[in-house]
Amino acid sequence: MAGPAAAQAPAAPVAGNADAARQKVSMCIGCHGIKGYRASFPEVYSVPMIAGQNAKYIEAALKEYASGARTHPSMVGIAKSLSDQDIADVAAYYSTLK
Repeated sequence: MAGPAAAQAPAAPVAGNADAARQKVSMCIGCHGIKGYRASFPEVYSVPMIAGQNAKYIEAALKEYASGARTHPSMVGIAKSLSDQDIADVAAYYSTLK
């Protein structure tokens, strides 16, 4: 059994795997994969292209949506469904695209 020190050890950083994300990005492509796409819920919103974006930025944004710090309803729902590994994988994948 692990003692209290082991329970308090910081979690190891999660490394993103772009190949693993190929099975996870289908929910992203519908909006972020269409150049000039504008969503209409909850208001007309220009959806940013995230291909080539910095992985750390994507990770931070998804974690902010999951925590409620960012409030777009669709993104909050999606981000809350992702594990830390999913977030790292998706960020790694999109950062490799042009």
